[in-house]
Amino acid sequence: MKIPVPDVLLPAEDLGHVHFVGIGGAGLSAIARLMLARGVRVSGSDGADSPTLARLAELGATVHVGHAAAHVEGADTLVVSTAVREDNPEVVAAREHGLRVWPRSAGLASVMAGHRTVAVAGTHGKTTTTSLLTVALQAAGADPTYAVGGDLAATGANAHLGSGDLFVAEADESDGAFLVYRPHGAVVTNVEADHLDHFGTPEAYRAAFSAFLDRIDPDGFLVCVVDDPGAATLAEEARARGLDVLGVGESEGAELRLVDLRFEGTDSSATVLHAGEELGRLRLRIPGRHYLLDAAAALGAGLRLGFGFEELVTGLAGFTGTRRRMEAKGETAGVRVYDSYAHHPVEIAGDLQAARAVAGEGRVLVAFQPHLVSRTRIFGREMGEALAAADEVVVLDVYVAREEPDPEVTGALVADACPLPPDRVVFVPEMGDVPAELVRRARPGDLVLTLGAGSVTTLGPQVLELLERTGR
Repeated sequence: MKIPVPDVLLPAEDLGHVHFVGIGGAGLSAIARLMLARGVRVSGSDGADSPTLARLAELGATVHVGHAAAHVEGADTLVVSTAVREDNPEVVAAREHGLRVWPRSAGLASVMAGHRTVAVAGTHGKTTTTSLLTVALQAAGADPTYAVGGDLAATGANAHLGSGDLFVAEADESDGAFLVYRPHGAVVTNVEADHLDHFGTPEAYRAAFSAFLDRIDPDGFLVCVVDDPGAATLAEEARARGLDVLGVGESEGAELRLVDLRFEGTDSSATVLHAGEELGRLRLRIPGRHYLLDAAAALGAGLRLGFGFEELVTGLAGFTGTRRRMEAKGETAGVRVYDSYAHHPVEIAGDLQAARAVAGEGRVLVAFQPHLVSRTRIFGREMGEALAAADEVVVLDVYVAREEPDPEVTGALVADACPLPPDRVVFVPEMGDVPAELVRRARPGDLVLTLGAGSVTTLGPQVLELLERTGR
């Protein structure tokens, strides 16, 4: 559902009673949490019960499972998820009563008011980079407000109202939301075509990032991971416009450069150079080259904000992860189970590289759930090709959200594109059959990785339970 951004964005305290339609989602729940912390009256509804609803209720929100017109009684403002349909009874009732109906981006902008914001954007790595920057700043003595698209493992929360003026925000581009914000500084991790259900063409997607440059404070800064061609091009454009740009990455052209990268199990590290001068060693407790690049971007933003290298890397070294980003779920019968949010071919490739480092001598088994009909239609072949980095692959059917199902676009499209031998890749359309299929294939020493942005995240505990029960 597309809702226009209002011409005037009021601060949260002036919105009255705010009702969230889709309050259980990562984006809306973070905004709701911040509004509650600022004393705003909050209510909301979601299609299914979840621990997120329980946590918001504990903080003072009135929450409902299911949608009904009566839920908006007494509300002044609705903030609505993009996943909500036009005929949602709460949205219909709100419009009939002349209430404000805002998209998620406007709601986040309302809680940004009065802060010096650093917005983290990019096709991949936004959640991890936002989380890394947050913990780095905390270690450096700051208490930033933050809103992240996933729960920090250390706090169990995706948002926090800090005591200072800094606000670290994940700036989602999927529906153009990041063009609403006016950050002091920004981080762009990469620019690779995605969300073409909204943008239509790769050119339009890249143009949105170009427009994002206009939103950055002229006296602020931009950090770009210049190993990515799209981000490198954006950095050049930003410099031509007179913005203060810091390029980070492994590339020789990066001002903040990573060299001597090392990967040992779940640990990663690299030496950091600034303008050719060695600053020290960056260490992470999470695996993968892409996570080191995310950390470099976070480090660059922290340095541009005026914080010290040693304090920032201390915070990064203590980072324990974000839920659904190479998150360890447990180990049973010698089989380790991880879960990750990767749903784009580049993300799949990055997490499989990380999984391979963690698995060591063991095999990597993947259960992948394609996310969105449009994304699977456009990138299904590339998804299948990326999955070939695993030893064995189980492909689920497409997780349908925001769109109508298409019988010609199923998980079989991805499985058929995977170049592994036929006995090592299978399409399992019924999700309930997947845990048994994984357990049948697994053996001691293996690593099972569940991948995707949808309901596949529920499978890890089921696999562990079945392994425990069967002793396999």
